[in-house]
Amino acid sequence: MKTLIVLGFFLMVSSVFAQDSVIFGDMRPDAPALAARGDYGVGVRTMTLTHSDQVDILKATDSTTAPRYDRPLTIEVWYPAVIPADATPLVTYQETLGRVDVPSSPLIPFTFSGRALHDADIDLSAAPYPLIVVSHGFPGSRFMMTYLTENLASKGYVVVSIDHTESTFSDVAGFASTLLNRPLDIRFVIDQMAEMSAKDSKSFLAGALDANNTGLVGYSMGGYGALNVAGGGYGAAYIPTLTQFGLAGVNLLEVNLAGNAAYSPDKRVKAVYTFAPWGMNFDLWDKDSLATLTVPVFFVAGSQDDVAGYEKGARRLFDLATNSDRYLLTFDDARHNVAPNPPPPDAKTYDDYMRYADSVWDSERMNNINQHFATAFFGEYLKAEDTAAYLDLIEVAADGVYSAEADGSLKADHTYWLGFQNRSAVGLRLEHHASGE
Repeated sequence: MKTLIVLGFFLMVSSVFAQDSVIFGDMRPDAPALAARGDYGVGVRTMTLTHSDQVDILKATDSTTAPRYDRPLTIEVWYPAVIPADATPLVTYQETLGRVDVPSSPLIPFTFSGRALHDADIDLSAAPYPLIVVSHGFPGSRFMMTYLTENLASKGYVVVSIDHTESTFSDVAGFASTLLNRPLDIRFVIDQMAEMSAKDSKSFLAGALDANNTGLVGYSMGGYGALNVAGGGYGAAYIPTLTQFGLAGVNLLEVNLAGNAAYSPDKRVKAVYTFAPWGMNFDLWDKDSLATLTVPVFFVAGSQDDVAGYEKGARRLFDLATNSDRYLLTFDDARHNVAPNPPPPDAKTYDDYMRYADSVWDSERMNNINQHFATAFFGEYLKAEDTAAYLDLIEVAADGVYSAEADGSLKADHTYWLGFQNRSAVGLRLEHHASGE
């Protein structure tokens, strides 16, 4: 009988864990403290925007001219919400495996669950909230980081994730579109959020957010775009370097160059959290062009990133952005996929699986660590919360000493990473340079 009871308990726990494990973003038992959800319920809505009269670089026939088009953008908005007592805050997201431009990798729709309520009423009790705009990788989708978008919304942010047209799994097209439009899309979405949040707006976001207090989250090509919007205009090597891609209309990209009259940092952006940003590995920035990047930046990278580079990628950006108060969190031995949700159960092929997974690190573990540090970083720089201690850490996590009394209180010689449980802070490094260093 005792064996049956133990077996029954094991099966019950296994069943609950199996159900919860598909809800990306839930805390593992070893998650750091700030990975926990915040106090707000979370609502989510889908919206379609149109960026009118944009350069259609994919139809350019020479280096300087191109037709114009109205560029559609689908966005997902997560926000603090009022959850009715009789409602269950669960949502089903529609996503796609495969790539439309790869015949051997057909598009396969799939769904996964999230902890939010679709079309819930917005909670304006502490509005206006800071705005966070999220830009995915290439290709990708607005749902690649739901573990983070939901989590930040639960902590009092309005979070907007963009489906970048011609850069998603289902519509990926020529790379020139991504190179040109990433920063332009991000700026446009901030503009739209500012309009929707006006108190006389008819939008459900009226009075809900402060677009002048915006944070950006960018992964890979999203990091490329986010850094540009925040002040990292591309450098002198940008156009000459990109000619190797054989792009028609390459000179149309000059709009995002440092020193171009059309380019300037978006002063509404107050902080940037960027995962494995692409571009420094192709010398698209230099120290001079990064001089106007003055907002705080938190870089996250794998030390074995073979897509955007590490020593020539995120680390080099970290070293050169000397006018920024900046951090570099390194996942030792991780590759490029330090940002996405875990691989969905539907990812049966190697290519689909490795679009999300890392070969060394557990994705759920990385997700919790990202939730923790994004909470600390945005809390410090967008909300002026007292979270600086979670960022002021000994550089190599494994060098920390965990020293606690029997009651759990920490001793004076405790140097372990704040918020991390004993034996859990390994394989991580966090470096910090203040502006001017």
